[in-house]
Amino acid sequence: MKSPSEIAPVRSLLLKHPREAWLGRENIRDQWNALGYTEEPDFAKAITEYDRFVDILRGIVTDVHFLPADARTGLDSIYVRDAACVAGRGVILCRMGKPLRGEEPGAVGDFCAKAGWPVIGEIREPGTLEGGDVAWLNEKTAAVGHGYRTNAEGIRQFRDLVAGEGCEVIEVPLPHWDGPGDVLHLMSMLSPVDEGKILVYSRLLPVSFRKRLLETGFALLEVPDEEYATMATNVLAVAPGKCVALTGNPRTAEVLNKAGIEVRTYEGTEISRKGAGGPTCLTRPILRST
Repeated sequence: MKSPSEIAPVRSLLLKHPREAWLGRENIRDQWNALGYTEEPDFAKAITEYDRFVDILRGIVTDVHFLPADARTGLDSIYVRDAACVAGRGVILCRMGKPLRGEEPGAVGDFCAKAGWPVIGEIREPGTLEGGDVAWLNEKTAAVGHGYRTNAEGIRQFRDLVAGEGCEVIEVPLPHWDGPGDVLHLMSMLSPVDEGKILVYSRLLPVSFRKRLLETGFALLEVPDEEYATMATNVLAVAPGKCVALTGNPRTAEVLNKAGIEVRTYEGTEISRKGAGGPTCLTRPILRST
């Protein structure tokens, strides 16, 4: 494996198509409300959206893998980032803070074994850790959000797993915001987009963490208040200065463009907005070149 990064060019990517995650309309109807979706997704429209999303990714990433259908998982398994993290030596299987997603890491672990991807460890009870709470600021520094989905014990275990690589883990306390039923990961409020540049919604960042980012030399690109709720902060860097983002956030796109960031957008009403999972949530980069 390579040194971890959120911005280096993606070489291998793990996805899960809604055909395999959602299976069909009846399955969606049975699960969407309990999982906290804002509305029932339209299966046919979701497939169209996702295929176009994949087309964008395939134009950039040559090695794309898809998780198969698995009876252990539900609708949320489309958001593959949360079930696993990637460190320098390999994959770390998470332990979900959302109980209804509890079997997803095992399904990812089985796939890793078949693909020959090294798994260096897993988060164990009573620890919880979700991939959306882990953001590598550089190859030796990971920021991990401590909130309703990731707890202190999960962060401790993650820190132990990467300590042998000489990595520092910064614990970032997350706000209550809309409560434990809401999806508020660390990457709901920041996304690294280029060398030394992070897209952020500063109103949700702890002062000490924001100051540290600035002191470390990061330029903070600010998401406008009116676009935070439409997941403008959730942006996937596929290479330094090249990102994939949801449509519908023009002011944020302008902020990125002015900072020299190239942005490609996709329509995600069904696959992103209704389940509160943007392009970072939909993807688990396994290998990036540095």
